[in-house]
Amino acid sequence: MSDKAKRMTVWTGYFDVRLSRSEGRRVAREAAIPKPNLDAIAYAARGCGISKMRREGKASHPARPHSREGRLVMSTADALRATGTDSKEGVMQAIGSHLAGEYAKQREADQVARKRGPKKGDRRGRAQRGGKPRRGGERGGRR
Repeated sequence: MSDKAKRMTVWTGYFDVRLSRSEGRRVAREAAIPKPNLDAIAYAARGCGISKMRREGKASHPARPHSREGRLVMSTADALRATGTDSKEGVMQAIGSHLAGEYAKQREADQVARKRGPKKGDRRGRAQRGGKPRRGGERGGRR
């Protein structure tokens, strides 16, 4: 087995929902997120059970040399065993579904926090809130 067959490369562009399939996205839209970063993909891979991986943050995909998106290089045997699949596509779908699930949880938590408003001691956040309108029905009007 050659050295290339022993490792699998996963680029961050594979999980970018803003890209089309012809532009480089390799997972379904449901398994992709906007602006994926290398740390999030590594966290999702770790959540899938993949332990043998290496991050290369300054690498650029050959089709997108202008963007230094980064890649995750992992052991093929470990990735296939951990995800229970038999191909790179299956590994990417497993990582993508875990990534999308974590992204959805984070968005929901952010919406709840935004709805709750600023914390008690956050003066800057409270100062930005709208108050009661002044006389005349307009804010900042003359008295």
